[in-house]
Amino acid sequence: MRILLFSGKGGVGKTSVAAATAVHLAEAGKRTLAMSVDPAHSLADSFDLGGALFHSATSEPVQIAPNLSIQEVNINHEIKRHWGDISAYLTSVLRTSGLSGVQAEEMAIFPGMEELSAMMYVNQYRKGTDFDVIILDCAPTAESLRFISLPTTLDWYMKHIFHLERSILKAVRPIANRMTPVELPPDSYFGNVLALFQKIEGIDVVLEDASVTSVRLVTNAEKMVLRETQRAFVYFSLHGLVVDNIVVNRLIPEQVHDEFFEHWRRSQSETLAEIEQYFAPVPVRRIPMFRDEVLGIDRLRELASSLYAPGEDPAAVTRDSLPFSFVREGDHYEVWMDLPFTEKAEIGLFKKEDELVVEVGTNRRHIGLPTMMASLMPVKARLDGRKLVVEMREQQ
Repeated sequence: MRILLFSGKGGVGKTSVAAATAVHLAEAGKRTLAMSVDPAHSLADSFDLGGALFHSATSEPVQIAPNLSIQEVNINHEIKRHWGDISAYLTSVLRTSGLSGVQAEEMAIFPGMEELSAMMYVNQYRKGTDFDVIILDCAPTAESLRFISLPTTLDWYMKHIFHLERSILKAVRPIANRMTPVELPPDSYFGNVLALFQKIEGIDVVLEDASVTSVRLVTNAEKMVLRETQRAFVYFSLHGLVVDNIVVNRLIPEQVHDEFFEHWRRSQSETLAEIEQYFAPVPVRRIPMFRDEVLGIDRLRELASSLYAPGEDPAAVTRDSLPFSFVREGDHYEVWMDLPFTEKAEIGLFKKEDELVVEVGTNRRHIGLPTMMASLMPVKARLDGRKLVVEMREQQ
């Protein structure tokens, strides 16, 4: 099975790109599921299905064409199905604080529930044989990063805190519940948490396996959008996921010669050159701006034809390693970057704002640094086999 995550800043067209990819794969004979992980679902709208098909309170896949199904996770259904004891306890606590019943129930839907519910479905499907490819239409960048970091966070909690917390509360609950206005969570609450963890267990390994999972970042040729795409690239890499395509959407077509658009065209051309330099060697794909809104399978097929060559398989594995990685070594951090067939004399390094710039001959690579490394300076570098290792420390 292949899992393809489509992420990007809100409004760049990632849902259309994800849906078009799903159409292309399904028509090539692959059993494809397009799943929306965005709480503000728009996947069904992209296929122009209207509200009739997706007004129900279920989260099951719905087949809309041969080899093509779509799924929008319905959090109200998921709470009844998976989060019952957790939601009931949170609701009771919020009611104690003075909120009305409806308000308490709404507030009990805390951040992460929808993402974890989607993760459970992905874990279920990848163990089965119903689909060859799962397309994940992710939420805007920040929520996407929370989506991929949840399994690791929950795994840490389960290993280091969960069992201790459960044991302590089991011992003190009878006394504490007589002394405090808010009852401590019952043991069924912890049983619910454990059951949820068991349903996503192992998904973190799948997400970090480049032979299974790839990330496609959708962006526009605009500087504000590019900055968020750069940050997303850094953080997906930091979490061990391979970004194998950058998709630049809504480029002004060459056949448009109106004077009004000339400045936009020049600006897009400059930003596009910056995109290709920053993300190299990750391929950059281009999609022109269409005359009108891309809705429905016919228009999505048209978008796919501008994105993929005839006969191309979007699910093929094209990259299997991270372009760079970040490591903590004792009292300092290191940036590791693959540089095969390179001599030390060819390499140049310097820091530019929150980026490490690596020059090899006439080629230049920009490496965005995560927040905890943004203030550090390169102090030493070495070639370790085919890998460049750059030591980063606080500026003296």
